[in-house]
Amino acid sequence: MDLTRLPEISPPLPWHADAWTRLHQQLGDQRLPHALMLVGLDYSGADRLALALARLLLCHSPSGGLNCGTCHGCQLSASGTHGDFMWLAPEEGSRVIKIDQVRQAVDLAQQTANFGAHKVIIFEPAEAMNVAAANALLKSLEEPSAGTHLILVCSRPHGVPATIRSRCQMLKLASPTAEQSLAWLDQLTGDRQSSSDLLELADGKPLLAEAMCRNPDDKDQHVARLTCRSLFQGKVSAAEATGLLAGTSAPEMIEHLLAATQGFIRRLNGQALTSPVSREAFLLLDELGRLRMSVEGGANPNPQLLAEVMVGKVDQLLGLARADGTIGA
Repeated sequence: MDLTRLPEISPPLPWHADAWTRLHQQLGDQRLPHALMLVGLDYSGADRLALALARLLLCHSPSGGLNCGTCHGCQLSASGTHGDFMWLAPEEGSRVIKIDQVRQAVDLAQQTANFGAHKVIIFEPAEAMNVAAANALLKSLEEPSAGTHLILVCSRPHGVPATIRSRCQMLKLASPTAEQSLAWLDQLTGDRQSSSDLLELADGKPLLAEAMCRNPDDKDQHVARLTCRSLFQGKVSAAEATGLLAGTSAPEMIEHLLAATQGFIRRLNGQALTSPVSREAFLLLDELGRLRMSVEGGANPNPQLLAEVMVGKVDQLLGLARADGTIGA
């Protein structure tokens, strides 16, 4: 997350109001856990809630339950130069949070706060920590230093080692309803139809829709997502889809195919899980999930070959669905 591109005052997203109330109450009662795991779906804003909490903790003059945005602490955190604040994410070109990054965080956790009463370290996504990095974090979780808050943001908590999860207080965040997402996007687009179109393209993920709106020139991402959706809808052939996806990175291609496969399963309208089409659809979903885990673990499949293989499997699934009448021929 580019902290410098976000507003100086960080309110929680509307669908996180209940979680924010709980965290604010814990903070007021001095019961805020030193290690907190925020669990939310991809692109639903768990990272925004983590940022809102971090900026509130680092603010010298909170106002209305939020950080003030103007004090020295807020100015430093907004510029990304606050000495008591660290945001750990995979470095450019990497998909994992490495041990050296975690060691820097542990060093910060052991120091005395320089600018106030709190130090905040955010791990996002927490499941991106490799085994060595997670092990390096254990001591800070077991022996927390005064005023240090570790916030782990994740969408797949079981991707985080049990030794880490068990030492954090887990807060599962509510997912936005369609109406909440649309009302929030309306503030950005100014038009309900535009919001609706964006949200549909983003598979109901409001922060992905926001990113698409703010970065309309990111045509490769839009093309890849539309290609996967159109493949399942029979609007492009397997050969066309393979060609369009070949220039997409493996992680992005897998995510787009996962979203399109999930959409296809939803459109089966409760068809029995034992039906041939349902079984094949879920097998494809499982395979894509394993591919995602493999890539997150450091695998680097060839995009062209990946596109050929996976689009071929989608085409086989659609052929089966057409043959038994699940979808039109």
